[in-house]
Amino acid sequence: MLSQSNRSTACGQEAPRLIPIDTVDELPPGKRKLVFVDGRSVVIFNIEGTVYAIENSCPHNGASLASGQLDGHVLRCPAHGLRFDLATGCIRGAGSLCLTTFPVQKAESGVVASVTRTEV
Repeated sequence: MLSQSNRSTACGQEAPRLIPIDTVDELPPGKRKLVFVDGRSVVIFNIEGTVYAIENSCPHNGASLASGQLDGHVLRCPAHGLRFDLATGCIRGAGSLCLTTFPVQKAESGVVASVTRTEV
C-alpha cells in the first residue's frame, strides 16, 4: 500500500513521499519488487539484506530494468547490457550514466523509500 503526503517545500515543489515498500520478511534477500508511485515505476531490490530502490528506466534509452540480471549488486540492463552498480547507481567503469535512485530507510512499518512526484 502506498502512503500519501501532500506537503510542499518552501519553493512550492512537492516534498518527497515516504513510500512503504514491505516488511523486511516480505522482501527477502535475493528478491525484487516492482511498485508504481505517482506515475513512476520503481524497482526495489533486497541484496544480501541491503535494500535498493531505482526508477525502472535505463538512462541510456528508457528500457525497463525490472527483469535485468543481477550479479551481486550489479544490475545488467536487459536491452543493451549496460551494467549499473546499485550501491552507487552509476555505470561500472568510467561511464557517466547513472540510474535514478531513491533513498531507502528502515521504519517502524518496515522499509520505506523516499520518492518525489514527477511532473506530468
